[in-house]
Amino acid sequence: MITLTENAANHIQNFLSRRGKGEGIRLGVKTSGCSGMAYTLEFVDEIQPEDIVFEGHGVKVFIDPKSHVYLDGTQLDYTKEGLQEGFKFENPNVKDECGCGESFHV
Repeated sequence: MITLTENAANHIQNFLSRRGKGEGIRLGVKTSGCSGMAYTLEFVDEIQPEDIVFEGHGVKVFIDPKSHVYLDGTQLDYTKEGLQEGFKFENPNVKDECGCGESFHV
């Protein structure tokens, strides 16, 4: 299961409204960084038959089955800390992260 905080959902809804189209967002992983994997986020305009769909606070999150293995249980939040703002991933599967926080290992 993937969950969204209300802050994350509001931020995504604002992006979708400004964009004028989209079914929701796709959350995934790719091989990258010094720890092995990095998160990916993109808009979904076309739903794929194999997509796993979760919904929170009125926003749909789409995940492909391969990424779901690494993301199951993740909570997506949107935070502002000083001058830094962005999405924050609380993933219970992560065993280690790189120092810059851009990649992780499960």
